[in-house]
Amino acid sequence: MSSSHNPIRLFETVVDECPYLEGKRSASILVDPDHVIQPELFSMLSRSGFRRSGDMLYAPKCPSCNACVSVRIPSRQYKPSRSQKRVWRKNQDVRISIEEVRYDEAHFQLYLKYQQHRHSDSSMCDDDPNKYIGFIESSYAASKFLCMHIDDKLIGIAVLDQFEGGLSAVYTFFDPDYSNRSLGTYAIMYALKLARTHQIPFVYLGYWIDESPKMDYKRKFKPLQGYIDKQWKTLELD
Repeated sequence: MSSSHNPIRLFETVVDECPYLEGKRSASILVDPDHVIQPELFSMLSRSGFRRSGDMLYAPKCPSCNACVSVRIPSRQYKPSRSQKRVWRKNQDVRISIEEVRYDEAHFQLYLKYQQHRHSDSSMCDDDPNKYIGFIESSYAASKFLCMHIDDKLIGIAVLDQFEGGLSAVYTFFDPDYSNRSLGTYAIMYALKLARTHQIPFVYLGYWIDESPKMDYKRKFKPLQGYIDKQWKTLELD
């Protein structure tokens, strides 16, 4: 693979158990961590199905499965469903602030509470603040925190990256005490509102797997486009 400046080396990870589909094996390709990532390259890779975790850029390359599909929502064409309209109305008392990505102890404690409730057996459930900020921050991405508050209480954070032609929903975590508000869905809807306001054509949601219940919420955003055979195509979903 090459950029307009110099070739990019890609590395394959070891094959491991798939965290989403039982009985499947997973692996990824990684962009050389020593390669200098310029904004133009980050944009190109993001539009080509890559995602970031901290500074690491990766894409799935599983040995016998291609279920992971990179998906995005065209911001202008998006039409909220009835349930999404209810989520939007339910959260009209939520105050949004857009903030710089930085370490804050209150943010970290919220992240830990979320992980302990949702993913207690995951490697992400780790009380090391360096691992948390290493996952959230990036030296090359134009990232922001979309912070959700009720009165003065912080109840959720969505990490958003902006690049040419896109807004990427990197990760969202929230207070489990407010799970009935569907804050993950609300954060995506707010990101779509920001995209329309700033004339950003697409909001990227990362990977979607048809058979994974954990990712079912993504299919509810329509129209939804998937990166298949190196092209973006509108997915025909029920």
